[in-house]
Amino acid sequence: MNNMDIKLNYVEKGSGKPLVLLHGNGGSLDCFKKQIEYFSKYFRVIALDTRGHGNSPRGTAPFTIEQFSEDLKCFLDENNLNKIYLLGFSDGGNIALTFALKYPEYIDKMIINGSNLTPRGVKECFQIPIEINYRLTGLISNRSEKAKKRHELLGLMVNEPNIKFDELKKLTFPTLVLVGKHDMIKHSHSEKIANALPNSEFVVLNGTHGIVHEVPEKYNQAVHSFLKQE
Repeated sequence: MNNMDIKLNYVEKGSGKPLVLLHGNGGSLDCFKKQIEYFSKYFRVIALDTRGHGNSPRGTAPFTIEQFSEDLKCFLDENNLNKIYLLGFSDGGNIALTFALKYPEYIDKMIINGSNLTPRGVKECFQIPIEINYRLTGLISNRSEKAKKRHELLGLMVNEPNIKFDELKKLTFPTLVLVGKHDMIKHSHSEKIANALPNSEFVVLNGTHGIVHEVPEKYNQAVHSFLKQE
């Protein structure tokens, strides 16, 4: 088992089957307030702050989706967690997919919300400003700690993830692909992800990329009904 250079910050509430929550780029576990409150009545909810996000230290390891998925494995091993339900929002979904492809035996069911397999899955009106900002922050990242951090975060969205649709065939456990009707992820891309997964459901909620906090009741209902299925 490879030991981590840092300890991830997390909150835990409830008991029973573990439901692990992964937030998006630049966010923190706070984005799941409504989910933690709701799901802790039914499950043992564990919400993590990714490396360099929220109250988790940055550490010295690479700042990549791959590294974040290794961090997740270390965290699960340290806490003797397996056969989990895994929910990832945005980049959290990209971490979940990357983790699942390498360690599928840890997962019973997975929910990926607003995830993409490559940067091209993001609508151009969102992706182009991200790429411009990435270049701009790169020019000043050695002059300011804030710019350096911003550059690293944007880098995740410019350079990653890099998952092939074919690879998803390996993931045979039930997966819910959840998106907003007006998501920043191209609808066709999300549909293609759902079609590539052998055992998936595709649910579209009315809202944008942030359905997790825009329509929390409907969001929780969609996730819960998926998790309740035998």
